[in-house]
Amino acid sequence: MSRLRILREFAAVRWGRPLRTRAAVERRQARLLRRHLRFLRHRSPHFRRLLETHAFAELPLMDKSVMMGRFDEINTVGVQRDEALALAIANERSREFDADLGENSVGLSSGTSGHRGLFIVSPRERDAWVGTVLARTLPRGRLTGHRIALFLRADNSLYESVGSKVVSFSYFDVYADMDENIRRLEAYRPTILVAPPSVLRLIARAADAGRFRTVPQKVYAVAEVLEIADEERIATSLRQPRIHQLYQCTEGFLAHTCEAGVIHLNEDSVLFEREQLDDQRFTPIVTDLRRRAQPIVRYRLGDVLRACTGPCRCGSALAAIERIEGREGDTLVFRGLDGRRVPVFADVMSRALLYAEGFDEYRVVQTNASLLEISLDVLDDRTMGSVTAEVDALAERLGCERPEIVFQPYMRDGSVKLRRVARTWRGDADEEL
Repeated sequence: MSRLRILREFAAVRWGRPLRTRAAVERRQARLLRRHLRFLRHRSPHFRRLLETHAFAELPLMDKSVMMGRFDEINTVGVQRDEALALAIANERSREFDADLGENSVGLSSGTSGHRGLFIVSPRERDAWVGTVLARTLPRGRLTGHRIALFLRADNSLYESVGSKVVSFSYFDVYADMDENIRRLEAYRPTILVAPPSVLRLIARAADAGRFRTVPQKVYAVAEVLEIADEERIATSLRQPRIHQLYQCTEGFLAHTCEAGVIHLNEDSVLFEREQLDDQRFTPIVTDLRRRAQPIVRYRLGDVLRACTGPCRCGSALAAIERIEGREGDTLVFRGLDGRRVPVFADVMSRALLYAEGFDEYRVVQTNASLLEISLDVLDDRTMGSVTAEVDALAERLGCERPEIVFQPYMRDGSVKLRRVARTWRGDADEEL
């Protein structure tokens, strides 16, 4: 790990790229895109072929299946998919993550879709990632002595300690015993806490019980959708004015929360195309303009983002989004009174359940055209009646038939990313939306 490269990236992101106008953002993106396409023509067999006959805007979209199926031709460092996959799986099973493939870091990602993905990152990209994340996360003013606690499903040399007095990282395995994790966390006294919302909920409960007394300067939610109710509960218990978010996935570091509490897309290094779902919501198609070992070019994520309608008071011209709502494939489908299919975005369902009472943990899964399985940690008549009333009221507001509801006990599964709202039924719903 090159501390000089990390420092240069930190300084560039923190102070060297103010990007106060959209014109400045677009000029930088155009310059980086020209440079990136030249590199791809020389170094990636997959994109060399495509760019011979396609302009950038005409390139076919990528997704996880394309990346995994053509991994050997896409990457530019000569890594073979089977070899990288074997190492990543071995690391996962042993829960030891210090083995790299040559000088490159490899890892697995299941994402919220449940499909396995593989990522590879070069040393230069690793350093740039560390510098960028530190620039986006360290509080304004104090820059030294920070202790960052990372709760992750898989460690990687990408997350290892920078090893200096400026900042240190400590990895906490979410598969490990949570009580022991809490004891380690209290002893570590993090100034910055980074964890999935489901883990932050457990830490918040520990704080309520007096088992975690440290008050971090910042708390970041990662990897899972941060629901409004969860955000409020976590912020109160951990004594935070707000919970920040890092939108980080296999495909790159995509967004961060600014000091004003607004999520901004990292457009200084990632190009975002928008596939509109309605007036505000869109699915992003991303091109990482600086990632070279494993190029991410016109990659359709399948997430649902909701755009802000006005500029952010922080002054940044980077596009702002109001919420990261979840996976497009988890949009519920209600049957309208007129027979049409009506999309119910995950955030809409979550907001409806804000008004229900009597429970703390929940999950909503659509398993059939008119059937919702709702898991609750409290299953008494009052609670189930309250939830049913809010779901029925939502259906009425949308002009839809009331779905049948089956209640069941809520069971936490720390081995997978939490999706509060999901749809496992497909049928003909996707074609008709």
